[in-house]
Amino acid sequence: MKVKENLMKAVFLCCACISIVAVVTICLFIFVNGVPAIGKIGFFDFIFGTHWRPSAGEFGIFPMIVASIYVTAGAIIIGVPIGLLTAVYLSMYCPKNIYKIIKPVINLLASVPSVVYGFFCLVVVVPILNNITHTNGKGILTTSILLGVMILPTIINTAESAIRAVPPMYYEGALALGSTKERSIFKTVIPAAKSGIMAGIILAIGRAIGETMAVVMVAGNQAVIPTSILSGVRTLTSNIVMEMAYASGLHRDALIGTAVVLFVFILIINVCFSLVKRKKEN
Repeated sequence: MKVKENLMKAVFLCCACISIVAVVTICLFIFVNGVPAIGKIGFFDFIFGTHWRPSAGEFGIFPMIVASIYVTAGAIIIGVPIGLLTAVYLSMYCPKNIYKIIKPVINLLASVPSVVYGFFCLVVVVPILNNITHTNGKGILTTSILLGVMILPTIINTAESAIRAVPPMYYEGALALGSTKERSIFKTVIPAAKSGIMAGIILAIGRAIGETMAVVMVAGNQAVIPTSILSGVRTLTSNIVMEMAYASGLHRDALIGTAVVLFVFILIINVCFSLVKRKKEN
């Protein structure tokens, strides 16, 4: 019996090490190839440059950074309230017979390929916004709607699990003190489940920032600083996938440098959320 336990312990340790090695290898590849390119171009010219013209030797990614921030913020504004309220409904209000229908549908949203989301948005949402705004329909708003829908399953499932993990005595105690059902949920249950909810939001932000193919289809792919929510944009991920196939030399290294910025950007977001979470807990 002890031999079997030691064997399984070794298997689990091996799996954990493989995960760590994979992450470290990817990080090394990105930084070893990307950081020197940023040094050649110049840090400020690369990060704060407003022109991306590889043929002219200009590699400014500031418009892509701004675009990534805008579409991610828009996705969070759309996705988080809807996802959180849906999770509250599923965990606190939904009858069992309806739950059996809604839950599989939400899980199905997570299994739909991103390119299908992009195609649907391209043929349905883009024409609607085209008629309403009298633009080509592709831009920040369209991309935010698309990403807002795509991150819903992550937020809903994580938030629902966090809410269900809260001890029932919290909710019952609030009711016993005279609070309404809604006040008990939003003032007692949700604050108690904030760690899990924040984890879901962080995962959703990572999904929104890292999405590529669907974004390429509806963002407009214009490497310029947006002037409105209807402006066409190009995100960091879109920039990489659109040009990596034919890039070479410094151009290729600049795209890897873009991946470095994206990696650091996601890392900063995770650290900020961790600090906010720790501050609230203290």
